[in-house]
Amino acid sequence: MKRIYKAHLLFTKERSRFEVLENSYIAVENGCIVGVASDLSSLDYKSAEITDFGDCLLIPAMNDLHVHAPQYRNQGMAMDLELLPWLQNYTFPEEMKYADLHYADSLYRRFVFDLWRFGTMRACVFATVHTDSTRLLMHIFQEAGMGALVGKVGMNRNCPTELTESVEDMTQGCESLIEEFPQFYAQNSQPPTPLVRPIITPRFVPSCTPEMLRACGELAVRYQLPVQSHLSENKDEIAWVQALEPESSCYGDAYDRYGLFGQTPTVMAHCVWTDGEELELMKRRGVMVAHCPTSNLNLASGMAPIRKFLEKGLDVGLGSDISGGHNLSIFKVMVYAIQTSKMYYQQNQEMTFLTLPEVFWMATKSAGSFFGHVGSFEPGYEFDALVIDDSNLNFNNYSLLERLERYIYLGDDRQITHRFCRGREIKMQ
Repeated sequence: MKRIYKAHLLFTKERSRFEVLENSYIAVENGCIVGVASDLSSLDYKSAEITDFGDCLLIPAMNDLHVHAPQYRNQGMAMDLELLPWLQNYTFPEEMKYADLHYADSLYRRFVFDLWRFGTMRACVFATVHTDSTRLLMHIFQEAGMGALVGKVGMNRNCPTELTESVEDMTQGCESLIEEFPQFYAQNSQPPTPLVRPIITPRFVPSCTPEMLRACGELAVRYQLPVQSHLSENKDEIAWVQALEPESSCYGDAYDRYGLFGQTPTVMAHCVWTDGEELELMKRRGVMVAHCPTSNLNLASGMAPIRKFLEKGLDVGLGSDISGGHNLSIFKVMVYAIQTSKMYYQQNQEMTFLTLPEVFWMATKSAGSFFGHVGSFEPGYEFDALVIDDSNLNFNNYSLLERLERYIYLGDDRQITHRFCRGREIKMQ
Protein backbone atom coordinates (compact mmCIF):
# COMPACT_ATOMS: atom_id res chain seq x y z
CA MET A 1 0.00 0.00 0.00
CA LYS A 2 1.26 3.46 -0.88
CA ARG A 3 1.55 5.96 1.97
CA ILE A 4 2.07 9.69 1.66
CA TYR A 5 3.43 11.86 4.44
CA LYS A 6 3.20 15.64 4.62
CA ALA A 7 5.60 17.79 6.65
CA HIS A 8 8.55 20.14 6.23
CA LEU A 9 11.19 17.95 4.53
CA LEU A 10 14.89 18.55 5.16
CA PHE A 11 17.67 16.32 3.81
CA THR A 12 21.05 16.45 2.06
CA LYS A 13 21.44 15.13 -1.48
CA GLU A 14 24.93 16.66 -1.45
CA ARG A 15 27.23 17.25 1.47
CA SER A 16 27.42 21.02 0.97
CA ARG A 17 23.77 22.02 1.26
CA PHE A 18 20.34 21.12 2.56
CA GLU A 19 17.27 20.44 0.47
CA VAL A 20 14.40 22.26 2.21
CA LEU A 21 10.84 21.54 1.05
CA GLU A 22 8.24 23.41 3.05
CA ASN A 23 4.81 21.78 3.50
CA SER A 24 5.67 19.02 1.05
CA TYR A 25 4.84 15.39 0.43
CA ILE A 26 6.81 12.17 0.31
CA ALA A 27 5.28 9.00 -1.15
CA VAL A 28 6.41 5.58 0.11
CA GLU A 29 5.64 2.13 -1.28
CA ASN A 30 7.16 -1.24 -0.31
CA GLY A 31 9.43 0.57 2.13
CA CYS A 32 10.97 2.81 -0.54
CA ILE A 33 10.44 6.41 -1.59
CA VAL A 34 8.62 6.65 -4.93
CA GLY A 35 8.08 10.42 -5.08
CA VAL A 36 8.74 13.74 -3.40
CA ALA A 37 6.72 16.83 -4.30
CA SER A 38 5.48 20.17 -3.03
CA ASP A 39 2.13 19.56 -4.73
CA LEU A 40 0.04 16.51 -3.85
CA SER A 41 -1.55 16.46 -7.30
CA SER A 42 1.81 15.57 -8.87
CA LEU A 43 1.82 12.27 -6.96
CA ASP A 44 -0.39 9.26 -7.59
CA TYR A 45 -2.29 9.73 -4.37
CA LYS A 46 -5.89 8.60 -4.95
CA SER A 47 -5.40 5.14 -3.44
CA ALA A 48 -2.78 6.26 -0.89
CA GLU A 49 -3.11 6.67 2.86
CA ILE A 50 -2.13 10.27 3.67
CA THR A 51 -0.67 11.35 7.02
CA ASP A 52 -0.23 15.04 7.74
CA PHE A 53 2.42 15.83 10.37
CA GLY A 54 1.47 19.50 10.35
CA ASP A 55 4.27 21.90 11.24
CA CYS A 56 6.75 19.16 12.17
CA LEU A 57 10.12 18.55 10.55
CA LEU A 58 10.61 15.30 8.64
CA ILE A 59 14.26 14.26 8.28
CA PRO A 60 16.18 11.07 7.43
CA ALA A 61 16.84 8.80 10.41
CA MET A 62 20.29 8.59 11.96
CA ASN A 63 22.91 5.93 11.17
CA ASP A 64 25.61 4.93 13.66
CA LEU A 65 28.66 3.54 11.83
CA HIS A 66 30.55 2.43 14.93
CA VAL A 67 29.15 1.31 18.28
CA HIS A 68 30.05 -1.40 20.82
CA ALA A 69 26.82 -2.89 22.19
CA PRO A 70 28.45 -4.72 25.15
CA GLN A 71 30.02 -1.47 26.34
CA TYR A 72 26.60 0.14 26.80
CA ARG A 73 26.73 -0.17 30.60
CA ASN A 74 30.11 1.61 30.73
CA GLN A 75 28.97 4.91 29.23
CA GLY A 76 30.54 7.86 31.02
CA MET A 77 33.04 5.73 32.95
CA ALA A 78 36.87 5.79 32.96
CA MET A 79 36.99 8.86 30.77
CA ASP A 80 40.34 9.86 32.27
CA LEU A 81 42.15 6.90 30.69
CA GLU A 82 43.73 6.51 27.29
CA LEU A 83 42.74 3.74 24.89
CA LEU A 84 44.89 0.77 25.89
CA PRO A 85 44.52 0.97 29.70
CA TRP A 86 40.83 1.74 29.20
CA LEU A 87 40.45 -1.51 27.27
CA GLN A 88 42.30 -3.61 29.84
CA ASN A 89 40.72 -2.17 32.99
CA TYR A 90 37.13 -1.48 31.95
CA THR A 91 36.14 -2.75 28.51
CA PHE A 92 37.41 -6.32 28.56
CA PRO A 93 36.02 -7.08 32.07
CA GLU A 94 32.59 -5.86 30.98
CA GLU A 95 32.64 -7.84 27.74
CA MET A 96 33.41 -11.06 29.65
CA LYS A 97 29.95 -10.83 31.24
CA TYR A 98 28.26 -11.47 27.87
CA ALA A 99 28.96 -15.17 28.17
CA ASP A 100 25.85 -15.02 30.40
CA LEU A 101 22.79 -14.85 28.14
CA HIS A 102 20.57 -13.45 30.89
CA TYR A 103 22.96 -10.57 31.40
CA ALA A 104 23.28 -10.07 27.65
CA ASP A 105 19.52 -10.07 27.15
CA SER A 106 18.96 -7.41 29.80
CA LEU A 107 21.65 -5.03 28.57
CA TYR A 108 21.19 -5.59 24.83
CA ARG A 109 17.48 -4.83 25.02
CA ARG A 110 18.19 -1.56 26.80
CA PHE A 111 20.88 -0.75 24.25
CA VAL A 112 18.57 -1.27 21.25
CA PHE A 113 15.83 0.71 22.98
CA ASP A 114 18.20 3.64 23.45
CA LEU A 115 19.27 3.53 19.80
CA TRP A 116 15.58 3.74 18.90
CA ARG A 117 15.01 6.49 21.45
CA PHE A 118 17.70 8.70 19.91
CA GLY A 119 16.47 8.14 16.36
CA THR A 120 19.17 5.75 15.13
CA MET A 121 17.51 3.24 12.82
CA ARG A 122 20.66 1.55 11.48
CA ALA A 123 23.98 0.73 13.11
CA CYS A 124 27.28 -1.08 12.56
CA VAL A 125 27.62 -2.94 15.84
CA PHE A 126 30.45 -4.76 17.59
CA ALA A 127 29.18 -7.57 19.83
CA THR A 128 31.63 -9.87 21.67
CA VAL A 129 33.42 -13.15 20.92
CA HIS A 130 30.37 -15.02 22.27
CA THR A 131 28.36 -16.54 19.42
CA ASP A 132 25.16 -17.11 21.42
CA SER A 133 24.89 -13.59 22.80
CA THR A 134 25.74 -12.15 19.38
CA ARG A 135 22.89 -14.20 17.93
CA LEU A 136 20.63 -12.87 20.69
CA LEU A 137 21.52 -9.27 19.83
CA MET A 138 20.70 -9.89 16.17
CA HIS A 139 17.31 -11.33 17.12
CA ILE A 140 16.58 -8.28 19.30
CA PHE A 141 17.27 -6.00 16.33
CA GLN A 142 15.02 -8.18 14.18
CA GLU A 143 12.20 -8.01 16.70
CA ALA A 144 12.52 -4.23 16.83
CA GLY A 145 12.42 -3.87 13.03
CA MET A 146 15.63 -1.85 12.99
CA GLY A 147 18.62 -2.30 10.69
CA ALA A 148 21.98 -3.53 11.94
CA LEU A 149 25.22 -5.06 10.75
CA VAL A 150 26.26 -7.06 13.81
CA GLY A 151 29.74 -8.46 14.27
CA LYS A 152 30.83 -11.41 16.35
CA VAL A 153 34.24 -10.12 17.43
CA GLY A 154 37.36 -12.06 16.52
CA MET A 155 40.36 -11.93 18.85
CA ASN A 156 42.90 -14.44 20.09
CA ARG A 157 45.85 -12.53 21.55
CA ASN A 158 46.61 -9.65 23.92
CA CYS A 159 43.30 -9.99 25.70
CA PRO A 160 41.97 -11.92 28.72
CA THR A 161 41.75 -15.70 28.44
CA GLU A 162 37.97 -15.46 28.82
CA LEU A 163 37.80 -13.44 25.59
CA THR A 164 40.28 -15.52 23.62
CA GLU A 165 38.86 -17.80 20.95
CA SER A 166 40.56 -20.15 18.56
CA VAL A 167 40.51 -19.41 14.85
CA GLU A 168 38.46 -22.56 14.28
CA ASP A 169 35.86 -21.60 16.89
CA MET A 170 35.63 -18.06 15.52
CA THR A 171 35.09 -19.39 12.00
CA GLN A 172 32.47 -21.91 13.07
CA GLY A 173 30.64 -19.31 15.15
CA CYS A 174 30.59 -16.79 12.30
CA GLU A 175 29.40 -19.39 9.82
CA SER A 176 26.53 -20.41 12.09
CA LEU A 177 25.39 -16.76 12.19
CA ILE A 178 25.86 -16.37 8.45
CA GLU A 179 23.63 -19.39 7.87
CA GLU A 180 20.93 -18.08 10.21
CA PHE A 181 21.09 -14.46 9.00
CA PRO A 182 21.71 -14.63 5.25
CA GLN A 183 23.20 -11.75 3.32
CA PHE A 184 20.42 -11.76 0.72
CA TYR A 185 16.79 -12.73 0.50
CA ALA A 186 15.61 -15.05 -2.27
CA GLN A 187 16.05 -13.79 -5.81
CA ASN A 188 13.54 -11.15 -6.97
CA SER A 189 12.28 -10.55 -3.43
CA GLN A 190 11.61 -7.04 -2.17
CA PRO A 191 13.41 -5.45 -0.44
CA PRO A 192 16.66 -7.09 -1.62
CA THR A 193 18.57 -7.44 1.66
CA PRO A 194 17.61 -8.33 5.24
CA LEU A 195 17.68 -5.54 7.80
CA VAL A 196 19.90 -7.53 10.17
CA ARG A 197 23.05 -9.13 8.74
CA PRO A 198 26.47 -10.29 9.95
CA ILE A 199 29.61 -8.21 9.46
CA ILE A 200 33.13 -9.62 9.79
CA THR A 201 34.72 -8.02 12.85
CA PRO A 202 38.37 -8.54 13.78
CA ARG A 203 38.63 -6.32 16.83
CA PHE A 204 41.90 -4.73 15.77
CA VAL A 205 45.31 -5.96 14.69
CA PRO A 206 46.85 -6.15 18.20
CA SER A 207 44.17 -8.60 19.34
CA CYS A 208 44.32 -10.86 16.26
CA THR A 209 47.10 -13.20 15.18
CA PRO A 210 47.93 -13.39 11.47
CA GLU A 211 45.94 -16.63 11.34
CA MET A 212 42.88 -14.92 12.83
CA LEU A 213 43.16 -11.98 10.43
CA ARG A 214 43.55 -14.32 7.48
CA ALA A 215 40.50 -16.35 8.52
CA CYS A 216 38.43 -13.16 8.86
CA GLY A 217 39.48 -12.03 5.41
CA GLU A 218 38.63 -15.41 3.92
CA LEU A 219 35.17 -15.34 5.53
CA ALA A 220 34.50 -11.86 4.18
CA VAL A 221 35.42 -12.80 0.62
CA ARG A 222 33.82 -16.25 0.65
CA TYR A 223 30.45 -14.96 1.85
CA GLN A 224 30.78 -11.45 0.38
CA LEU A 225 30.28 -9.87 3.80
CA PRO A 226 31.26 -6.36 4.88
CA VAL A 227 34.12 -5.75 7.33
CA GLN A 228 34.51 -3.41 10.31
CA SER A 229 37.43 -2.71 12.62
CA HIS A 230 39.60 0.05 14.14
CA LEU A 231 42.37 1.98 12.44
CA SER A 232 45.06 4.41 13.63
CA GLU A 233 43.15 5.56 16.69
CA ASN A 234 46.05 6.04 19.09
CA LYS A 235 49.82 6.56 18.64
CA ASP A 236 50.73 3.77 21.06
CA GLU A 237 48.38 1.44 19.20
CA ILE A 238 50.02 2.33 15.87
CA ALA A 239 53.49 1.59 17.27
CA TRP A 240 52.19 -1.72 18.62
CA VAL A 241 50.86 -2.69 15.18
CA GLN A 242 54.22 -1.84 13.60
CA ALA A 243 55.93 -4.20 16.07
CA LEU A 244 53.39 -6.99 15.53
CA GLU A 245 53.22 -6.68 11.73
CA PRO A 246 56.71 -5.50 10.72
CA GLU A 247 56.20 -6.45 7.07
CA SER A 248 53.30 -4.01 6.75
CA SER A 249 54.06 -0.53 5.46
CA CYS A 250 51.30 1.06 7.57
CA TYR A 251 48.42 0.05 9.85
CA GLY A 252 45.99 -0.09 6.92
CA ASP A 253 48.36 -2.32 4.99
CA ALA A 254 48.27 -4.81 7.87
CA TYR A 255 44.55 -5.27 7.18
CA ASP A 256 44.96 -5.13 3.41
CA ARG A 257 47.43 -8.02 3.39
CA TYR A 258 44.73 -10.25 4.90
CA GLY A 259 41.85 -9.17 2.64
CA LEU A 260 40.24 -6.86 5.20
CA PHE A 261 40.63 -3.44 3.58
CA GLY A 262 38.09 -2.87 0.83
CA GLN A 263 38.08 -6.31 -0.78
CA THR A 264 34.47 -6.23 0.42
CA PRO A 265 32.68 -3.10 1.78
CA THR A 266 34.78 -1.93 4.72
CA VAL A 267 34.36 0.67 7.44
CA MET A 268 37.25 1.60 9.73
CA ALA A 269 36.64 3.54 12.91
CA HIS A 270 38.66 6.58 14.01
CA CYS A 271 41.54 7.05 11.52
CA VAL A 272 42.78 9.85 13.78
CA TRP A 273 46.38 9.56 12.57
CA THR A 274 45.71 8.34 9.04
CA ASP A 275 47.81 10.17 6.47
CA GLY A 276 50.12 9.63 3.52
CA GLU A 277 50.30 6.07 2.24
CA GLU A 278 47.50 4.85 4.49
CA LEU A 279 45.16 7.59 3.32
CA GLU A 280 45.93 6.85 -0.32
CA LEU A 281 45.38 3.13 0.27
CA MET A 282 41.98 3.85 1.82
CA LYS A 283 41.04 5.93 -1.20
CA ARG A 284 42.09 3.23 -3.67
CA ARG A 285 40.28 0.51 -1.75
CA GLY A 286 37.13 2.57 -1.10
CA VAL A 287 37.39 2.09 2.68
CA MET A 288 34.89 4.20 4.63
CA VAL A 289 35.76 6.22 7.74
CA ALA A 290 33.60 6.10 10.88
CA HIS A 291 34.38 9.41 12.58
CA CYS A 292 33.89 9.20 16.36
CA PRO A 293 34.73 12.64 17.78
CA THR A 294 33.38 12.07 21.30
CA SER A 295 35.47 8.94 21.76
CA ASN A 296 38.58 10.53 20.27
CA LEU A 297 38.34 13.39 22.77
CA ASN A 298 37.43 11.23 25.78
CA LEU A 299 40.30 8.79 25.24
CA ALA A 300 42.79 11.55 24.33
CA SER A 301 43.37 9.92 20.93
CA GLY A 302 43.49 13.14 18.93
CA MET A 303 41.43 14.94 16.27
CA ALA A 304 40.85 13.21 12.95
CA PRO A 305 41.52 15.37 9.86
CA ILE A 306 38.03 14.97 8.42
CA ARG A 307 38.28 17.91 6.02
CA LYS A 308 41.36 16.28 4.48
CA PHE A 309 39.46 13.01 4.09
CA LEU A 310 36.55 14.73 2.37
CA GLU A 311 38.81 16.63 0.00
CA LYS A 312 40.58 13.36 -0.87
CA GLY A 313 37.23 11.80 -1.75
CA LEU A 314 36.93 9.37 1.15
CA ASP A 315 33.46 8.43 2.36
CA VAL A 316 32.92 9.50 5.97
CA GLY A 317 30.11 8.67 8.39
CA LEU A 318 29.63 9.25 12.11
CA GLY A 319 29.82 6.83 15.02
CA SER A 320 28.94 7.12 18.69
CA ASP A 321 31.62 4.55 19.67
CA ILE A 322 29.88 3.71 22.92
CA SER A 323 31.51 3.54 25.41
CA GLY A 324 34.65 5.38 24.36
CA GLY A 325 32.04 7.91 23.36
CA HIS A 326 29.61 8.81 26.10
CA ASN A 327 26.39 9.56 24.18
CA LEU A 328 24.38 7.36 21.80
CA SER A 329 22.73 10.35 20.12
CA ILE A 330 24.16 10.90 16.64
CA PHE A 331 22.70 14.40 16.81
CA LYS A 332 25.13 15.15 19.64
CA VAL A 333 27.94 13.46 17.70
CA MET A 334 27.22 15.94 14.89
CA VAL A 335 27.77 18.81 17.32
CA TYR A 336 31.05 17.32 18.56
CA ALA A 337 32.18 16.75 14.98
CA ILE A 338 31.72 20.44 14.19
CA GLN A 339 33.35 21.57 17.42
CA THR A 340 36.31 19.23 17.01
CA SER A 341 36.86 20.42 13.45
CA LYS A 342 36.94 24.00 14.73
CA MET A 343 39.66 23.04 17.21
CA TYR A 344 41.55 21.34 14.38
CA TYR A 345 41.10 24.47 12.26
CA GLN A 346 42.76 26.61 14.94
CA GLN A 347 45.89 24.48 14.57
CA ASN A 348 45.70 23.89 10.81
CA GLN A 349 44.07 26.93 9.27
CA GLU A 350 44.65 25.75 5.74
CA MET A 351 41.63 23.46 6.37
CA THR A 352 38.18 24.92 6.96
CA PHE A 353 36.01 23.48 9.71
CA LEU A 354 32.96 21.33 9.08
CA THR A 355 29.54 22.82 8.44
CA LEU A 356 26.09 21.71 9.58
CA PRO A 357 25.03 20.31 6.19
CA GLU A 358 28.28 18.36 5.99
CA VAL A 359 27.89 16.60 9.34
CA PHE A 360 24.19 16.01 8.69
CA TRP A 361 25.13 14.41 5.37
CA MET A 362 27.71 12.25 7.16
CA ALA A 363 25.07 11.05 9.63
CA THR A 364 22.44 10.35 6.97
CA LYS A 365 23.25 9.87 3.29
CA SER A 366 26.97 9.12 3.61
CA ALA A 367 26.71 6.70 6.54
CA GLY A 368 23.49 5.31 5.12
CA SER A 369 25.29 4.29 1.93
CA PHE A 370 27.01 1.51 3.90
CA PHE A 371 23.57 -0.08 4.39
CA GLY A 372 22.34 0.45 0.81
CA HIS A 373 20.13 3.22 -0.57
CA VAL A 374 19.57 4.75 2.86
CA GLY A 375 19.78 8.24 4.32
CA SER A 376 18.11 10.59 1.84
CA PHE A 377 14.65 11.52 0.60
CA GLU A 378 15.25 10.68 -3.04
CA PRO A 379 13.24 8.24 -5.19
CA GLY A 380 14.60 4.72 -4.80
CA TYR A 381 15.89 5.30 -1.26
CA GLU A 382 14.50 3.29 1.62
CA PHE A 383 12.28 5.39 3.87
CA ASP A 384 14.17 5.75 7.14
CA ALA A 385 12.83 8.88 8.79
CA LEU A 386 12.22 10.85 11.96
CA VAL A 387 9.38 13.26 12.70
CA ILE A 388 10.55 16.14 14.89
CA ASP A 389 8.03 18.23 16.82
CA ASP A 390 10.14 21.18 17.92
CA SER A 391 7.24 23.34 19.10
CA ASN A 392 8.73 23.55 22.60
CA LEU A 393 12.03 24.95 21.29
CA ASN A 394 10.59 28.42 20.58
CA PHE A 395 10.80 28.40 16.82
CA ASN A 396 8.64 31.47 16.12
CA ASN A 397 10.11 33.47 13.23
CA TYR A 398 12.90 30.93 12.69
CA SER A 399 13.53 29.48 9.24
CA LEU A 400 13.22 25.72 8.79
CA LEU A 401 17.01 25.38 8.71
CA GLU A 402 17.35 27.40 11.89
CA ARG A 403 14.78 25.14 13.53
CA LEU A 404 16.74 22.04 12.50
CA GLU A 405 20.03 23.49 13.74
CA ARG A 406 18.40 24.45 17.03
CA TYR A 407 17.03 20.93 17.41
CA ILE A 408 20.42 19.36 16.71
CA TYR A 409 22.09 21.52 19.35
CA LEU A 410 19.31 21.80 21.95
CA GLY A 411 16.80 19.03 21.34
CA ASP A 412 16.67 15.42 22.48
CA ASP A 413 14.58 12.29 22.06
CA ARG A 414 11.50 13.95 23.54
CA GLN A 415 10.99 15.90 20.30
CA ILE A 416 11.08 12.73 18.13
CA THR A 417 7.43 11.73 17.75
CA HIS A 418 7.67 9.07 15.01
CA ARG A 419 10.47 6.82 13.77
CA PHE A 420 10.50 4.87 10.51
CA CYS A 421 12.82 2.16 9.20
CA ARG A 422 12.35 0.88 5.65
CA GLY A 423 8.88 2.39 5.53
CA ARG A 424 7.60 0.81 8.73
CA GLU A 425 6.90 2.93 11.80
CA ILE A 426 8.98 1.54 14.66
CA LYS A 427 7.31 1.72 18.06
CA MET A 428 8.83 0.57 21.32
CA GLN A 429 7.73 0.70 24.94
